[in-house]
Amino acid sequence: MYVALNGTLVAGRTPWPEFAQLAAKTGFPGTDVNIAKAMEAGVGPTRKLLADLKLKPAVVPLPVEFRKDAETFQQDLVKLAPAAEFAKAIGCPRMTTWILPSSELPKPEQRRIYKDRFQACAKILERSGVRLGLENVSPVHLRKRFAYEFIYRTDEMLEFAKECGPNVGLLLDSWHWHHAGGTLADIAAAGKDRIVHVQLADAPDFPPDKILDNERLMPGEGIADLVGFLKALKKAGYGDGISPEVFGRGLKDMAPEAGAKLGLETTLAVMRKAGVA
Repeated sequence: MYVALNGTLVAGRTPWPEFAQLAAKTGFPGTDVNIAKAMEAGVGPTRKLLADLKLKPAVVPLPVEFRKDAETFQQDLVKLAPAAEFAKAIGCPRMTTWILPSSELPKPEQRRIYKDRFQACAKILERSGVRLGLENVSPVHLRKRFAYEFIYRTDEMLEFAKECGPNVGLLLDSWHWHHAGGTLADIAAAGKDRIVHVQLADAPDFPPDKILDNERLMPGEGIADLVGFLKALKKAGYGDGISPEVFGRGLKDMAPEAGAKLGLETTLAVMRKAGVA
């Protein structure tokens, strides 16, 4: 496992490729990749950038809008094949996205729509050997945002991912795993083949109805069992990127370099405690 720079640590203020340069400067062995900007530069320059900086490309976002109407989805789907080939070419065969835990449609109907769309994405990605990770989102205020509750638990998202394709698994986020009442058994059940990428953040000791998704803590500052979480990942055989995704925490008031360093140091401290670094 290695730590990758995530855009939340710099509060989204550092564009690509300066983002990658900052990751290397602050000591990260890996980086999340802005696929849109990297594709503008091209495969060759992006591979050279990562090689020169000695960075592992951890993950790229799914470049398809699947949350809106069918026409928008189909128009966006044409972007996926070239993006998948690009991800493969730069050595990053992992794409991820998140799914809100509530919707304007009843759960069975919304589930059917998303399943059809992710199956379509999975088939395209499979041709390039790229895996897709789906993130369950868990805070109560987001479960209640729309009329109908949708998938928010890690175990249920794993079940859904398996239905979407053999190359579909989890974007496993410790924040959402914790707030969904996740267990170490959830991680074992997913195994390395269904854990596409991992994000890390800690949780304050608040009641569920007081938890806000954009008020997270650095790893090791809260009450989530991150040591157990990381040990379970190691036992499952996971060996790819760990991206600290910490919304809030005063990061917008810090210099980007300071936020990046804080994220790296706190993540490494927890990983060492868990015996995985």
